[in-house]
Amino acid sequence: MLKRLLSFFIPVNIHKQHSATSQRLEVTWNNGQLVLDSRNTNYSYGSLQRILRKGLQYIGFERIRGFKNVLVLGVAAGSVIKTLAEEIKFTGKITGVEIDPAVVEIANKYFGLNRISNCEIIVDDAFEFVLKTKEKYDLIIIDIFRDTEMPNFLFEEFWINRINFLLTVNGFILFNTMVLTKQHQERNMRYRSCFHSEYSVRMYPKVEDHNELFTIKKLK
Repeated sequence: MLKRLLSFFIPVNIHKQHSATSQRLEVTWNNGQLVLDSRNTNYSYGSLQRILRKGLQYIGFERIRGFKNVLVLGVAAGSVIKTLAEEIKFTGKITGVEIDPAVVEIANKYFGLNRISNCEIIVDDAFEFVLKTKEKYDLIIIDIFRDTEMPNFLFEEFWINRINFLLTVNGFILFNTMVLTKQHQERNMRYRSCFHSEYSVRMYPKVEDHNELFTIKKLK
């Protein structure tokens, strides 16, 4: 409790860990809330939770409560899963895919992710999982970063087509991107151009300064 109170004045680190996948991971009390950070960016809770909550608000909490199956690619400490389960009161199935077992360990120990009963966490590469899964999803949340970098495959046609195939009609993709350069802006515009008349695409720039969100609805 003392560390939490102190964190309203200065951040208080309580755990540091090296990961072969994510490099440096830190759990910190910040403004009364536990957050997970990498070397250069917020990985879970804090600003990232606010960003993804806004994306879910754009889709609509009531609409999401009617979904049956949600896929989260890039779990980190599970802030978006907590928003789904505790704030939106989503009671359907949540499947979370996270490549880094060290992150899952932290998520369970410090953030109670394993206490969310309707959530299954799978330690796997998101690219490989998307190739293997046989399920369809009403909402696919993509939030995959290595520190501040996004893997190139997220913007490749093969990946985009596979994600679209896994999405149900009237389902949504929520894609969190980071825009730090002109090249990133151009990349995002090329990504948008991959979706045609059977999709409704909206872009929300400068969410928490450097993030740009996509919401993509499959119309038919």
